[in-house]
Amino acid sequence: MKYDVIGDIHGCYQELIQLIQRLGYEKQGNGFVHPENRKLAFVGDATDRGPESLNVLRLLFALQDEGILYYSPGNHCNKLFRFFKGHDVELAHGLEMTVAEWKQLSEPDRQKFRNRYIHFYEQLPHYQQLENELIVAHAGLKAEMIGKPLSKGIAIFVLYGDITGRFHADGTPVRRDWAKSYRGQKWVVYGHTPTETPYFINNTVNIDTGCVFGGLLTAFRYPEKEIVSVPSLQPYQPDRFHRFS
Repeated sequence: MKYDVIGDIHGCYQELIQLIQRLGYEKQGNGFVHPENRKLAFVGDATDRGPESLNVLRLLFALQDEGILYYSPGNHCNKLFRFFKGHDVELAHGLEMTVAEWKQLSEPDRQKFRNRYIHFYEQLPHYQQLENELIVAHAGLKAEMIGKPLSKGIAIFVLYGDITGRFHADGTPVRRDWAKSYRGQKWVVYGHTPTETPYFINNTVNIDTGCVFGGLLTAFRYPEKEIVSVPSLQPYQPDRFHRFS
């Protein structure tokens, strides 16, 4: 099977549709089909910060209903899930924009959307193992974690990456570059940390190219290991991109 893995969308619905079309997919019913029978996959963080988070989710709901969704949830997905479950969640880092969109719905539609999202999230695996050689995990996955029973450590890693417990001056967490020491044979495709261009190292690639910060929305084509991107329609924020050293 061939896959097109799409990086962090963050509510950039127009760019997502452009990228899906550029990849050669055509709308069919509630889903998309490709003449080469390729499949779409996603590294998570569909919502927050961008202008159309609900439309992105509606697209993903439709793919899930068709049984063709390959989606690895991210930390923003988890936070929205906890919000909808009634937990005390801080409305910050873009969640406030998704919640504002949701609150514009009528009360019956709000409850329907909330229940649909909870169902959506509860069906998702923590990470995807597609074929034998392709792993899709939101913030990454160490080689020794692949195939192991899910633990709290693995669950935290796939959502947040290799966090140190320390924070930068702007409040963002300090993360280790786990991919530098990755020695696995399987390809790990991930996002979470926005970078100007896809970050290839060892058998890993970070495809979060910061669409919501004015960068690109990027797909990694497997097994070709090619990159396809579309430019963002959002304002460019150069300070939001990480430089891997």
